[in-house]
Amino acid sequence: MITSKYQVKGMTCGHCVGSVSSEIGNLAGVSDVAVDLPTGEVTVTSAAELDVEAVRAAVDEAGYELVTV
Repeated sequence: MITSKYQVKGMTCGHCVGSVSSEIGNLAGVSDVAVDLPTGEVTVTSAAELDVEAVRAAVDEAGYELVTV
């Protein structure tokens, strides 16, 4: 299992966390998504290295911005 950390901008509530978690969780190979709302840090556990652009697209789909990887 691989653990990756991302920084997401714009999340302010539990609904935001749910949206981001759901979209990233739909990516192939993802087994867990943990969001730290106060810091905006998203920790993703997956079977293989994730394509950063796929993660960016998932975050964009949720309505937020991936600011660092």
